[in-house]
Amino acid sequence: MIQKMSKWALLICATAVIVGTASSGFLSLLEFTTQIRVSNLWLIYSLPLIGLIVSFIYLKINPSLNNGNEYIIRNFLDETENEKLIPIALAPLVFAGTILTHLGGGSAGREGTAVQMGASIASQFNRWTNLDKPAQRLLTCIGVSAGFAAVFGTPLAASIFALEFFSFKKTKWYFIFPTILTAYLAHWTCLSWGIEHANYNIIAFNDYSFQTIGWIGIAGLIFGLTALLYLISTQLFTSIFSSIQYPPLRTFIGGMFIAALILLTHQEKLSGLGLTNIQDAFIHPQGNWDFLLKLLLTSLTLSVGFKGGEVTPLFFVGAVLGSILIAFIPLPISLLAGLGLVAVFAGATHCLVSAMVLGIELFGSKYAVYIFIACIVAYLFSGAKNIYAGRPNGWIKEKIQSYFL
Repeated sequence: MIQKMSKWALLICATAVIVGTASSGFLSLLEFTTQIRVSNLWLIYSLPLIGLIVSFIYLKINPSLNNGNEYIIRNFLDETENEKLIPIALAPLVFAGTILTHLGGGSAGREGTAVQMGASIASQFNRWTNLDKPAQRLLTCIGVSAGFAAVFGTPLAASIFALEFFSFKKTKWYFIFPTILTAYLAHWTCLSWGIEHANYNIIAFNDYSFQTIGWIGIAGLIFGLTALLYLISTQLFTSIFSSIQYPPLRTFIGGMFIAALILLTHQEKLSGLGLTNIQDAFIHPQGNWDFLLKLLLTSLTLSVGFKGGEVTPLFFVGAVLGSILIAFIPLPISLLAGLGLVAVFAGATHCLVSAMVLGIELFGSKYAVYIFIACIVAYLFSGAKNIYAGRPNGWIKEKIQSYFL
């Protein structure tokens, strides 16, 4: 028993330190890349060529890694006892692919990169430990937790996200403590390298009247339908561009459409992460159509084969949409922006519990009731699918479907 605990203590610490360090390097380089693009807007013209290069490299090294999150989920759910490791090539591929995508102005995030890097790095320890399938799953789970925690600075939400990402039904109760511990260690590792995470503040608000709860429910409904629109647009773009059989050509042509849309609308601010706009949405109403353009740009960027995540762009969509809802919802703009940030995430990912915990970590437990209502309503009205292809629906959604379908 002592030997087994010592082995897992070593695996947890090694995973947290390596993934946390890799994530800090990724975040630093991503910030530097963003500064270069903002100072050189002509780089948006290079996006088609960047897409061609990234897709070609994936095609030559390992085409199966092109759908990184789906690949990790399939690997996790596979019942084969001696399932092969997640290739280590996935980590540098998605790292470089995401940096290049942001350099060219693609609308992508960070979570997909963090999850894939964490899972790939953690999986490599099985080379020396010969773990059985349940232990391999735990190893993958702590890798995902470490990556999410390091990139977003929300370790508790990250640990729950790792369990929910693979579905609570497919993970075990004993995954909980190692996943939480790894998340916090990876978070502290990332902070120790000088990384600072964005802060989002909600102005003090304390009204639990039926009217306020009703307005939050209406906002949650709008956020859920927006998440559904994102899922539908992603499915539509994927279907349209799948007719182009050669992946590098698909990404090249998709890059042309993305660059043209950004340049013709003069919306260069919608490129990349959009962190400045997210923070500003807590103070000032944003452009009425910014959330919709960001939604379409993100779904198009990732549908045609560019790399990165979807969570931060979804934060953008939700926060910016929340900021313009003050036109008819009589609630503080910071509250609507904050609820939109987490509720659209809940609806698009179907990771309901982690979305609610994320909101509490970001904004404080005093807003828990508002967060829960907005997230639950958005989750219920976001449709049957989620952004992670291959991931089973959440157990709450399955319960609801079993009663009404």
